Amino acid sequence: MWAERGSSPRAVRQTEYKWGYIFGAVDPLTGQSSALIAPTVHTDLMSDHLRMIAEQAGEEVHVVLVLDGAGWHKAKDLVVPDSMTLLFLPPYSPELMPMERVWQWMRQHDLSNRVFVDEAAIDQACKQSWNTLTADRLQSITATSWLTHEN
Repeated sequence: MWAERGSSPRAVRQTEYKWGYIFGAVDPLTGQSSALIAPTVHTDLMSDHLRMIAEQAGEEVHVVLVLDGAGWHKAKDLVVPDSMTLLFLPPYSPELMPMERVWQWMRQHDLSNRVFVDEAAIDQACKQSWNTLTADRLQSITATSWLTHEN
């Protein structure tokens, strides 16, 4: 939040917590994306999202998906399509994770400093925020030199 130095700006604060989750993936070269919004996270949902990504990419494309070390990313019963390779980043390296910048953008622009009536409102806000992300914006947020081989 922007505020004058030394001031104490007021912001909406909610003391009860419910979470909304977005399984998201972006191709930083094209901005093509896939998302699954859910009220929780677990291995079956992650497997569903991997299947969705592979189907969207097409049979002739091999997807290399960059992931952090979340438990549902590494679960033993995770179903990874044959057309996909999972590339895990080193622990405690969120600066290398392109999707972390997407989540940060969504929080800063749409999801922070709000009070939601219920879980359906959280899911709706997540959906609306994700749907504002154009391919161009996703490219600009996720492109990094180590992924795009730019100097």
